[in-house]
Amino acid sequence: MRMLKLALSIALATAAASSFAADITGAGSTFAYPIFAKWAATYKGTTGIGLNYQAIGSGGGIKQITSRTVDFGASDMPLKHDELMAKGLAQFPAIMGGVVPVINLHGFHAGEIRLDGKLLSAIYMGDIKNWNDPAIVALNPGVKLPDELITVVRRADASGTTFIFTNYLSKVSDAWKTKVGSGTAVAWPEGVAGKGNAGVASYVQRINGAIGYVEYAYAKGSKMDYTLMVNLDGKTVAPNNKAFQAAAAYADWTHDQDFYEVLTNEPGATSWPITGATFVLVPKVVDANTHIKDVFKFFAWSFKNGADQARQLDYVPMPDNVVKLIDTSWKVEVKNKAGQSVW
Repeated sequence: MRMLKLALSIALATAAASSFAADITGAGSTFAYPIFAKWAATYKGTTGIGLNYQAIGSGGGIKQITSRTVDFGASDMPLKHDELMAKGLAQFPAIMGGVVPVINLHGFHAGEIRLDGKLLSAIYMGDIKNWNDPAIVALNPGVKLPDELITVVRRADASGTTFIFTNYLSKVSDAWKTKVGSGTAVAWPEGVAGKGNAGVASYVQRINGAIGYVEYAYAKGSKMDYTLMVNLDGKTVAPNNKAFQAAAAYADWTHDQDFYEVLTNEPGATSWPITGATFVLVPKVVDANTHIKDVFKFFAWSFKNGADQARQLDYVPMPDNVVKLIDTSWKVEVKNKAGQSVW
């Protein structure tokens, strides 16, 4: 995580020193921050154009692009057509990845405890309070679980990671759907609140018995212990690029003009059940002096050259056929004030 932050800091610092190219500005998703940081550092070295990206959460990103204080926003919760029209925005998917339950339980390591959606929802509702609860024991035969209090850790900020997580819980638990629901911010029944993926990770690492949810790059980069999950097909799966790719393969990016797609609880024996995408939000009508073409150039370059970097961080890059759809959408959806395409 420190290396990722350093990489982005270097990209930004070098960009500030350049008088030949202005920085692109963006804000939002912490889910996508690790890969945006990687792309930004490499892109700066290649083109001389930097990225000033604030990882403030999807809710903050939506607010900033709505007020036009940044060149683009990034949200892990796609906006529906009516909301996009009301805000004067267009959206496109930039990257896919997985949200994973992470734990801190003395004596246990990554992949040694298995959960399913109903258990996870019961834990976050406060109905299951100890790690040796009979329901957890029943799903983990032969595992000696401790009589340790579960400390629930969740997000404090409006979060796309929270949207992915709570959308999944709403699909697998009627009780969760009715009492809590899904969104970037929900009325959590309980829990310790951390800001950003990094904040949740920090609390989980400090509290024995804790459970939280973070984007997989944060878990892997911080060497956190994760749980296995039972997916829609009833198969036990571990979080990794192949499992995220298996879930992402069920996405249909052609059915909606705004690329609205949610990837949670997809079928498939190897699919990770808590998978999602980050969506980039841009104005539909732009002034002549905006950096919108630089935004498109950055993501076009990233789609073409950044797939290996994405896979190294266990993200799933957008497929080539989807990239072509995105390129077309830039031409059709985003215009200058004279009604001319800017791409």
